[in-house]
This record gives sequence, C-alpha cells and structure tokens, in this order.
Amino acid sequence: MKLETEVRRYPVPGGIEVEADVGGDPSRPAVILMHGGGQTRHSWGGALRELLARGFHVINLDARGHGDSDWAPDADYSLQAMTGDLRAVIATLSSPPALVGASMGGITSLYAVGNGEPTLASALVLVDVVPRVDAAGGKKIGEFMRANADGFATLGAAADAVSAYNPHRPRPKDISGLMKNLRLREDGRLHWHWDPRFVNNAARVEPPQFAELLLDAADRVRIPTLLVRGMQSDIVSEAGVEEFRQHLPALEIYDVVGAGHMVAGDRNDAFNDGVIGFLEKHLPVRA
Repeated sequence: MKLETEVRRYPVPGGIEVEADVGGDPSRPAVILMHGGGQTRHSWGGALRELLARGFHVINLDARGHGDSDWAPDADYSLQAMTGDLRAVIATLSSPPALVGASMGGITSLYAVGNGEPTLASALVLVDVVPRVDAAGGKKIGEFMRANADGFATLGAAADAVSAYNPHRPRPKDISGLMKNLRLREDGRLHWHWDPRFVNNAARVEPPQFAELLLDAADRVRIPTLLVRGMQSDIVSEAGVEEFRQHLPALEIYDVVGAGHMVAGDRNDAFNDGVIGFLEKHLPVRA
C-alpha cells in the first residue's frame, strides 16, 4: 500500500489548472478532499495521511485561486466554475469517488451531486456547512477574509489574526506551519495564499449565499451523506440542520465536541474517526 503522494495538476475549464496531492492505489475507492474558502489543501494534512493508511486513493485538491492552483484570469470563482473544476477531476477516475468538502468545498460538492448524473459520486461528506448557515457566522468569515488586505509584516502577525478568529483553539507553540497558507509577495509582506479577487467577488462560493440553490440540490441527492458538525460552530445552527433534514431525510450527522468551524484542525483525531468510519461503511476497501 502506497503512503507517498505526488503532486498532480489537472486541466479544468477556463484554460487553467488546479493542483493536488495524490496518493494511494488508483484501483481502490477514491476520496476527493476539498478545502474551505481562503484555505489550501494543507488543511487536510492529518485526514490525508489517515485515509492513505486505511487504503483509500486520495486526491487532496487546491481550489482554483487558492494554494498552488492557477488564478482564474477572469476572476471566475462562481459556484458553477468550482463545480466544473470538480467534474473535470472526477472525469479522470475509473469509478465514482467520495467527496469530502469543508465550507466552500462542501457547498461545491453538494451542488455538483444534486445537479449531476447519479453516478457522479459514491458518498458525500459536508464539513460544518449546511445549505442555510447562520448569518452572523457567515458574516464573520467574510470579515476575516477581507481583513488585512495589505498583508502581514511577520508570521507572528498572521498567527495573531488566526487566533483572534479562533479564540477557542490554543495557539500552537510552533507557528511555522502557517507559512503553507501564506506567500511572500513583491511588497515584502506575507499575504494569504489566495487570489485577492476571490474575496471581493460577490459570486464567490462562501456561505451564506446559495441557500435556495443548495436546498434544491439536496432534494436530488441519492447517495449516503454525512454532515460533520463542530459543536462550537458559529456557522451551523440547529435550525439549519433541521431544514437540511427536511430536504435530505437520510442525512447522517457526526458531532465533534470542542470543535468550531475548522473541525479538522480543531479536533483532527475525532474528525478522522467520524469521517473514515462513514467512508469505510459505504466504500469498503478490499485487499
């Protein structure tokens, strides 16, 4: 069983490419990991390692405009554009994958499954996102992403901004890993590793937009679906969960105590237990 990964780039609509870490035996069940808005594929580090160890074929994807994927020349970061990218990656696989998406990645996955052919995906995992999220939590995300448009003078200043957004998460003693989400630009300052036009695009794929489109998509989902909810989340409310259930009665829920919106980062072990248990139930890995 291969635990190594390789970097792979996938051509997608619009003449650009998206980048991913890919590992595992391609003949095994495939899992595509999709991060949230403003993040990069490195947010899935722990989940990637555990999925590979369990024998899955994994594609850990940077969304367009994020991480090491290309920026869209026309700044198209719409839900339709993100969905087109996902479909292009799925088309390279020999069987329908499981889709695991956080926030923006979850929105994209739900929309793609609800508006695609029945064989597009085999299972769906949404990480702390529902079609209609809490308005105040969605506003908080937007404010964080629009703040510090001029970047940071030091890595410590960036870590301070993250700690202010996630006060419940202990600040790590070693903050060097944060550099995976930053890039040094010509102005000599550290900037988040995404296209700044994404933040200012009214059609960007971030909550609380698209609620009606996503509820409509949920009506047509016919594959096993899991909602992973951080119990300290300010995005997913009880009302949002119940509304989602009305459109997708078979929805399974896994609650992670002590986690906020960034569930995998807050409680990685508990997150892995819930997600991998769900995937192994619906996509058993056979030797």
